[in-house]
Amino acid sequence: MNIKKLILTSAIGLAGLTGCDDHDHDHDNNNNMMTGVLPSQIVCESNGPCRIAAPKNNPITQDVTLTADKAWILEGGVFIGDDVAETVLTIEPGTTIYGDAASKAFLVITRNSKIIADGTKAAPIVMTSSKNVGERAAGDWGGLIINGKASVNGCTNAPCEPEGEGGTGQYGGSDDTDNSGTLRYVRVEFAGNPITPDNELNGIAFQGVGSGTTIEYIQVHMGKDDGVEFFGGTAQFKYILTTGISDDNLDWTDGWRGKGQYLIVQQYDGFGDNGIEADNNGDDNAASPRSNPILSNVTLVGVPTSKRSDNGLLLREGTGAQIWNTIVVGFEDSCVDIDHTETVNNGKPVFKSVAISCNKPFTQEKWDCEDDDKDDDKCKNMEVATGDAKEAWTVEDFFNTMDGGNLNIAWDSMSPDNVLMKAFDTAAPNFMPKAGVTLPTAAAVNDSFFDTTNYVGAVDPNATTSWTDGWTTSEMN
Repeated sequence: MNIKKLILTSAIGLAGLTGCDDHDHDHDNNNNMMTGVLPSQIVCESNGPCRIAAPKNNPITQDVTLTADKAWILEGGVFIGDDVAETVLTIEPGTTIYGDAASKAFLVITRNSKIIADGTKAAPIVMTSSKNVGERAAGDWGGLIINGKASVNGCTNAPCEPEGEGGTGQYGGSDDTDNSGTLRYVRVEFAGNPITPDNELNGIAFQGVGSGTTIEYIQVHMGKDDGVEFFGGTAQFKYILTTGISDDNLDWTDGWRGKGQYLIVQQYDGFGDNGIEADNNGDDNAASPRSNPILSNVTLVGVPTSKRSDNGLLLREGTGAQIWNTIVVGFEDSCVDIDHTETVNNGKPVFKSVAISCNKPFTQEKWDCEDDDKDDDKCKNMEVATGDAKEAWTVEDFFNTMDGGNLNIAWDSMSPDNVLMKAFDTAAPNFMPKAGVTLPTAAAVNDSFFDTTNYVGAVDPNATTSWTDGWTTSEMN
């Protein structure tokens, strides 16, 4: 095949790139020695980086290891696997992968294949922009997409197998315990390239990913669209940090029923939308399987003076959710917004030991039924469901009385860090609760996936260090 060798901005300007040889990669998936060569879709330049060009019609279908002593450049959409046989992409700790900005690069792990990106705190795996440090920006490249075989909603026929945004392949199936591999100590930076206005890739998209997949210690930083989005499936995570995201930080839709513990969201001034945007299905709020994840030990930090900072928690379109041991502070629109009767009556979200502190604690969206862009019947249903005088519930009632143990802390515009230590500091944040602040008593989640904690929020106030220390970044470009 002909591989187009794209000239990267300022010849990449990446220090320390080394040459690679077609026979250099003698590692198996457990980093043991083996005999093998790189697939033809990878071309390594003498004394330069290795370039990977593997479009959907010519995917990589042999196991391959990306080593830390090389620089790897993704060109265009790079597909691992053919959606039939298993192909394993292994990435060694300390490896850096560059998404080529000129070709709108992105990386797709197809169904039946795996990614083993098992970094360490001392040697995280970094996926970032090909541009020079100081010139990088959100949306320089497309990000990471993982397609699994777990069930999703939104189709008329079962199993539901939709096509991912931006032509990123089919996902979904009937194996809710499907294993797409391991992501541990991985940073995804400056991703989320908008392929088209309606097809915007995220930092990491988990599309129909199953519960057998390991997701731990992940940072998505300066993403153009959503930070992390779950499209259905049952994927589970521990320790996710999203920083400087231009749209929603954690997003779910189409029937995600996973679990997550230790999530930190930090918005930056001039960027952002919602801390969490949660949907079941916009076309059919009652679609099955219904989105219904369980989250515990979450800290969501907005920007109280920014119009880009919307809601901390936005639950809508029929989603269920259990939100435990959570702190939400500083969002400009509100801390909590719950929309649509289907969400409350049948999604039945649960809040346990949730503390909020925003200038406007609660909102309920009212829909404009005169808007020609909305379907009249659908809009009428939404109007009745979202704060109309005929509705029998309000978000404030829901938060204060429908579930116990929650706390609305008065917002202090003169001293916004009245709950957390330095949550609004983007260069050197500290997400621990302030000493002496009254917070809800932590509640034990009755599920073996979750660690039992004696604190709310994502960081132990009694620890000497945070789990974010030593492997994350706050660089703006």
